[in-house]
Amino acid sequence: MQLLLHRVDLRLKHTFTIAHDSRDVQPTLIVELRDGDYRGFGEATATRYYGITMDGLMGAFESLRNRIEAYDLIDPELFWADMQPFLVQNPFALCALDQAAWDLWAKKQGKPLYKLWNLDPAQSPLTNYTIGLDTPERMVEKMQELPWPLYKIKLGRPETDLAIMQTLRNHTDAMFRVDANCGWTVSEAILKARALAELGVEFIEQPLPANDWAGAKTVFEQTALPIIADESCIVEADVDRCAGYFHGVNIKLTKCGGLTPARRMIARARELGLRVMVGCMTESSVGISAIAQLLPLLDYADLDGSLLIANDPATGVTFDYGRVIYADRNGTGASLLKSAA
Repeated sequence: MQLLLHRVDLRLKHTFTIAHDSRDVQPTLIVELRDGDYRGFGEATATRYYGITMDGLMGAFESLRNRIEAYDLIDPELFWADMQPFLVQNPFALCALDQAAWDLWAKKQGKPLYKLWNLDPAQSPLTNYTIGLDTPERMVEKMQELPWPLYKIKLGRPETDLAIMQTLRNHTDAMFRVDANCGWTVSEAILKARALAELGVEFIEQPLPANDWAGAKTVFEQTALPIIADESCIVEADVDRCAGYFHGVNIKLTKCGGLTPARRMIARARELGLRVMVGCMTESSVGISAIAQLLPLLDYADLDGSLLIANDPATGVTFDYGRVIYADRNGTGASLLKSAA
């Protein structure tokens, strides 16, 4: 098995702003595992907020190159377990490797990955399209560029949040979701939830800082809308902790370490009665196609990362007004363009 690494700078169609960050370019690393004519792909973005750098990603893979290339990939779950101790400090790298392993394994089986997992795409939820934090006028323009049935709106500026939502509501009948990215206080979250419920908002994602568990409990008990954990739900152990503090969890593959732990997290969340969402970073079609294999297991999906970039280096899943359409290929359906290979 051969390991190949492809560094790509993803150019965003618009400056993307959330409560704690703003960017125009997203560096990403596409990992390729090659076995004869078969090629498996995975992806991890360099993310400053989580301390993940491109040099750190590259270094992690180079330190494991000999071990990876000597591995006989029979079972992706066993492969993850064997690699995890070496990448415990870099779950983004582990995620990319795990995605590539599942993609390669499924391609060698001659079937799409979701079919090997016995999942039915007819059960898949729609994905939202994210509108980054900006002036109300620019946010309306972004929304009108891509008519969509379901928008996730980034908020986190206390003095303008509700005014933004009212302005957006004046221009669409679409369902809204709100992501505050840890930008609110307890009292803000409770008060804004009441107002947002009247504006057709489905749920609020991570209103408080990730470590404010006392505040999360108060909001959970008093909120007019469901509250979904994001920054408070990183790894598998966090799912149990979120029960009784959130109504659901948003699982991100890069943060938990890939498809392998994400499937376990979904199953555990179901056991605890939590709603399940899977989200993405600003990723190419490689990462998005891998995440999409989980769609039939979910209540909510946030898989718009590839729609936000202008130079996607890959092909894979496509979109039709919120509906995710699988590529007619085996594995995750991801394929790297020749210009990026």
